Amino acid sequence: MNFEYTEEQLAVRDAAREFAQSELFPGVIERDTEAKFPKDQIKKMGELGFMGMMVDPAYNGGGMDTVSYVLAMEELSKIDASASVAMSVNNSLVCWGLEKYGSEAQKEKYLKPLATGEILGAFCLSEPEAGSDATSQKTEAHREGDFYILNGTKNWITNGNTASVYLVIAQTDVAKGHKGISAFIVEKGWEGFVVGKKEDKLGIRGSDTHSLMFTDVKVPVENRIGEEGFGFNFAMETLNGGRIGIAAQALGIASGAYELALAYSKERKAFGKPISQHQAIQFKLADMATSIEAARLLVLKSAWLKDQGKDYAHASAMAKLYASQVAMDVTVEAVQVHGGYGFVKEYHVERLMRDAKITQIYEGTSEIQKIVISRGILR
Repeated sequence: MNFEYTEEQLAVRDAAREFAQSELFPGVIERDTEAKFPKDQIKKMGELGFMGMMVDPAYNGGGMDTVSYVLAMEELSKIDASASVAMSVNNSLVCWGLEKYGSEAQKEKYLKPLATGEILGAFCLSEPEAGSDATSQKTEAHREGDFYILNGTKNWITNGNTASVYLVIAQTDVAKGHKGISAFIVEKGWEGFVVGKKEDKLGIRGSDTHSLMFTDVKVPVENRIGEEGFGFNFAMETLNGGRIGIAAQALGIASGAYELALAYSKERKAFGKPISQHQAIQFKLADMATSIEAARLLVLKSAWLKDQGKDYAHASAMAKLYASQVAMDVTVEAVQVHGGYGFVKEYHVERLMRDAKITQIYEGTSEIQKIVISRGILR
């Protein structure tokens, strides 16, 4: 495996780093405190091509590889995980799902504006009693002529209020279990579709997270993705790629916290010298750097496998499991290195610690990743 990045990949990484510093960093604490969605920043990300990075240029995308995508995700997540998760959902769940499995008409109508960031997308799988257990969908869609009548509730939906297009997973034949689940494209504003209140969260507070309610929403048959009963496979295949994006986000959160801790350790003095010269701090920095590098290799491997057209489900679960744990461990240690200042908002590491926790929960909890990994091992 070649560990050298191409010139194109480095250019993407550097562009993301510059954008994060110049556009995301200013106001990031305010957005976190006020739970304010980074609308203007997301719009600029679309203009720079970050919202449809891997989409074919024929559909207004960047045509980039997955490695470039995770490099950009890492850099943006170092500064603002709320912005990066909006990008992750739009890229690896919504755009990828539509490009891979959507009809040509669906791609023309929905994928093109999604890839440019003109509109945002949301992926609607989780429910009040069906989060990690995707087979327990209560949302139902029954066909009546040229329409499906959609009823149900979705929870924890990223881009919940700012999205224009929603990929909704619903039961179309309860008797068939997971083989009776289908996937639909739903537009905001359709009669019977209501967006609930924004969740008041521990971390990624700028992310637009809402519950969605569907009451007798008429969804045209042409808005079904694939055949009836394809929804469960669609969701699982899409989540495999989504885990790469979240693993990259976790990696970025950890890297951002580590860089802050490293810089602070060189400035802060105790007992007459910078704390970076004390062995206790050096050990912390060494452990942080090593775990981050290991996480980075797992993330890059899963991205590389995806780009090579190889099976990456096992690798993406490993990357997500490990990188999310590293994000938690490193951010906690970064707060510790900062001491009392680490507990203060202006030093950023407390926010990164709060943001890190969600990476262990969405796209499947750590326990779910272990199930996916064990299945791969036992197979």
